[in-house]
Amino acid sequence: MSRTHDWIDQRSLALDRAIVQKLKLEPSLLQVARDNLSRWINQQQPCAPKVMFEWLEILDTRSFDDVLDLLGRFDENTRRLRQSSPFCGILSEEERMTIFKKYETL
Repeated sequence: MSRTHDWIDQRSLALDRAIVQKLKLEPSLLQVARDNLSRWINQQQPCAPKVMFEWLEILDTRSFDDVLDLLGRFDENTRRLRQSSPFCGILSEEERMTIFKKYETL
C-alpha cells in the first residue's frame, strides 16, 4: 500500500493527539521532550537543526495549554514542526502500536 504525505501527516497527528491526552494526565512528561531536545542539540553541535531550537523556544516560552493546543493542530507550520517532534518516549510501545495498526487499515 502506498503511503501519501497526507496519510503520514494524519498518523503523526493521531500520535500527537494521544500525547496530548497523556500530557493532560501527567504534565511532568513534558520534561521528556525537553530532555530529548537537550540531548539531540548537544549531540549535533555545532550543526543542530534550527527546528530543534524552535521547539526549545516553544517549550520554554509558551504555556502548557498553548503547547497542547499546538500539538493538536493540523496546519502547515505544525505539520513542519511535527516532522521533528521531540515528544518521542511519551507514548508506550503499546500505545504507539495501537495507532499504527489503526492506520494500517486506512
